[in-house]
Amino acid sequence: MYEANGKKMLNMMILEVLKEYSDSEHGLQQQDIIDLLKLKYGTGCERRAVKSNIVSLREMGYKIGTKKGYYLEEREFTDAELRLLIDGVFTSGAITDKEAHKLVGKLEQFSNKYFKSHVAYVHSTSSGKNSENQNVMDSIAAIDTAISKGKKIAFSYLQYGIDFKLHPKRSIRYVVSPYQMINNKGKYYLIGNYDEHDDVSHYRLDRITDVEILKENRKPMKTIQGLEKGFNIQEYISEHVYMYSGESERFKLRTNENMMDTLVDSFGKDFRVEFGEGSDIIVSLKCNPNAFFYWAMQYGNNVEVLEPESMRERIKKTALAMYKKYQ
Repeated sequence: MYEANGKKMLNMMILEVLKEYSDSEHGLQQQDIIDLLKLKYGTGCERRAVKSNIVSLREMGYKIGTKKGYYLEEREFTDAELRLLIDGVFTSGAITDKEAHKLVGKLEQFSNKYFKSHVAYVHSTSSGKNSENQNVMDSIAAIDTAISKGKKIAFSYLQYGIDFKLHPKRSIRYVVSPYQMINNKGKYYLIGNYDEHDDVSHYRLDRITDVEILKENRKPMKTIQGLEKGFNIQEYISEHVYMYSGESERFKLRTNENMMDTLVDSFGKDFRVEFGEGSDIIVSLKCNPNAFFYWAMQYGNNVEVLEPESMRERIKKTALAMYKKYQ
């Protein structure tokens, strides 16, 4: 990288050596640095040059320790932070395994060879759950550009067929005003407005392909039903547990304290709790009605919906229909 500049770039070459080969447990002696400079860059130097350039790097703000030799004390990311990011990338269902490995390789450059050896297993492993859509990263880049420029986009939307392959959901392309991309429960979504309607819609990013940025400006967010006051990511996620579109409603349910972890995981902390009879608690929350219905069905043995009556009736009818199937 620095060969052409020779000794003028010696301090940067030493910095790269410290980044790749040192940490608090693996300090480098002056001779180690000299040997690595020769190995990596074909550049020779004297011991006093190493010392003077270390001083120069410290003056530039780099924290270089001297425990068992020279080492870089601080990096852009700690090993723990990198592990968290790498695990997040690798377990994401939004990108292909190939893209995941490529992105992990880039993240590894922020640490040293010792960290890379600890996570080497990642490069020989497949999650088996990653998207089959090969164009996710291109879609994200195009959508991000459209959002920043305030433009509408057009795209094809995919769904699985009985052949277990992705196919266009319909022949007509979607035209959408894009506002935000969010992550909810390991899936990535585009939040926007479908051009023929005035409410919020959302689309799985790993189902979007062939994104085209249009010349037409997107609709102002304040004109979209549900976004009049802007977009609050946490509020939106808590009210759309399963990412169904539509306005949210108020619900009241009876459950017990043991369900608090599940409630917080599903709805965040933006709900009210009152004590009921015995060990019961009464919970009041706001949620998309379709999302709440499926949530209530999922936890039916532990939850009783109290209000509104329309939701009680919907759950009752569905439960009875299920019961008849198993008679």
